[in-house]
Amino acid sequence: MAKCWNDGVDAPSDLLKSGLLPVEVARRVGVDRRSVRRWKAAARDGGVQAVRARPTPGRPTKLSAKGRRRLVAVLLKGAQAAGFPTDRWTGPRVRELIQRRFGVHYHVSHVSRLLRALGFSPQKPMRRAIERDEPAIRRWIQTDGPRLKKTPRAAARRSSSATKRAS
Repeated sequence: MAKCWNDGVDAPSDLLKSGLLPVEVARRVGVDRRSVRRWKAAARDGGVQAVRARPTPGRPTKLSAKGRRRLVAVLLKGAQAAGFPTDRWTGPRVRELIQRRFGVHYHVSHVSRLLRALGFSPQKPMRRAIERDEPAIRRWIQTDGPRLKKTPRAAARRSSSATKRAS
């Protein structure tokens, strides 16, 4: 609970001390109510130290936070701006970019996890012919398209007999 809380939200322990219910604290802080109850029990049994935020276990990341921010900026500029022949990012291309720019080697499968963590998601590009001429297509839709479109039929006389529903 000693975590740095954003948006003017006090630490959950302060909110609990003020008399708010765990459900309300959970809503304000943006966590599950069970987490707040677990924190409350830990604080009761072991004091504030039992609830302090601890470093995340595991290996530290190879790419620093600053490097990640720079990577996002490069990715947003596009693949061609990074020196690739087309503007499509692929896992191997991002891996190559990270290795060239930051000197960090990642496995291709980890690159997709890294991109997901940075807020990117896989996109399937639209299939378009290279020879596609957008202005010619727009002209055709405006001039020839309406001429070829079918006109609605004249209103037919309605039948006076009732019809049964299909069974």
